[in-house]
Amino acid sequence: MKVSYVVHVSGKVQGVYFRVSSQQKAIDFGLSGYAKNLADGDVEVFVSGEQENIDKMLIWLKQGPELAQVTKLEKKKVDNQEHSFFSIS
Repeated sequence: MKVSYVVHVSGKVQGVYFRVSSQQKAIDFGLSGYAKNLADGDVEVFVSGEQENIDKMLIWLKQGPELAQVTKLEKKKVDNQEHSFFSIS
């Protein structure tokens, strides 16, 4: 059963390839959705897919790519909304 989450990632997450790295991880885990920069310097990630793979993505998001410094991660399960791919905006 597929599920969806909106994840708000705070810290040093812009300008460190966080969105691009998130896209690659999502593809690796078979997830769809998006990653986008927010005006406050945080990143919003929407993921949809199997819970097991989303759990793997959430673990990765807590750390992010090498240059990132994640200080806070908030996740919220939402109604499932499948996308055909994982985009960056």
